[in-house]
Amino acid sequence: VQLQASGGGLVQAGGSLRLSCAASGRTFSSYDMGWFRQAPGKEREFVATISWSGGSTYYADSVKGRFTISRDNAKKTVYLQMNSLKPEDTAVYYCAAASKITSHAYEYDYWGRGTLVTVSS
Repeated sequence: VQLQASGGGLVQAGGSLRLSCAASGRTFSSYDMGWFRQAPGKEREFVATISWSGGSTYYADSVKGRFTISRDNAKKTVYLQMNSLKPEDTAVYYCAAASKITSHAYEYDYWGRGTLVTVSS
């Protein structure tokens, strides 16, 4: 599976962005998908994950209630809708695919190139 994230950009605090992650390969619908982020000088951290069917989702406490992960298996795309953005959400955002739903980065098998989100105060 090859993944390509897009949709990042510069937004003011309180604004919204929607990230997309397009996948190639025939088995996208069998993978659980996740979003992670890495801020400058910090370790990569879990943001959200969604099961292969879309029936289960989990979020980091820091984004719960503000971010929504979803997927469209027909389009082989996973999304991250980000609302009420804060300056501390500034980071490079990565999508990843795993064989089970998990918040641990080491359990993800495939990673896309990141997309930069910058939230100004």
